[in-house]
Amino acid sequence: MTGTIINVVAIIVGGTLGIFFGSRLPDNMKKTVTAGMGLFVTALGVKMFLDTQNSLIVLGALLIGALLGEWWQIEEGFQNLGIFFEKKFAGGDGSADDSRFVRGFLTASLIYCIGPISIIGSIQDGMSGDYSLLAVKSVLDGFLSLAFASTLGVGVIFSSLPILVYQGGISLVAIQLNAIFTDLMMLEMTATGGVILFGLGISSLLEIKKIRIGSFLPSLAVAPLIVYLLSLFP
Repeated sequence: MTGTIINVVAIIVGGTLGIFFGSRLPDNMKKTVTAGMGLFVTALGVKMFLDTQNSLIVLGALLIGALLGEWWQIEEGFQNLGIFFEKKFAGGDGSADDSRFVRGFLTASLIYCIGPISIIGSIQDGMSGDYSLLAVKSVLDGFLSLAFASTLGVGVIFSSLPILVYQGGISLVAIQLNAIFTDLMMLEMTATGGVILFGLGISSLLEIKKIRIGSFLPSLAVAPLIVYLLSLFP
């Protein structure tokens, strides 16, 4: 839960700064900082992958996970969810202030909650107490909050509430799963998450090549399952 609390504080601080100072930041500065964060996330993904004990497990998890993700249309599900909320709540009660508040709240909530870093980081925080990944996410979200709040207003700050429930819930579930997870399962799941983070960096942050990252999320569950199956055949 420590990482989630840090994340919530970062969103609140970033959003507050964005309301007062965000509009004064040059676009080039925002783009350069975003690119820097993209480079860091990409490098972090590589570091996580290098801890694997068997790269074929990671490969198998990614391939099977991608097939499941495309079959279940996870990427489209995320997109449709965002479109649904935008259509449903964009008007509010008809007043401009309410519409702006709701758009800021929903836009920020979806972006902060839906993503590999949120899921992987919360699992790591719950299982091992390692909140370093959520700390990185906090920096990203804090900067995004600054940018969003400068245009969408105070509703962005209130998006910290869904983050507290969503990431905190994943961490609490992960604590329960920790009893059945072996060190090797956690290691290979982390390595698989590293590859997904690498893809997120070059796709969403550096914008080098568009990748349907959401479709790879089932890989996080497949990796420890492969480890378990292999353990049955020593």
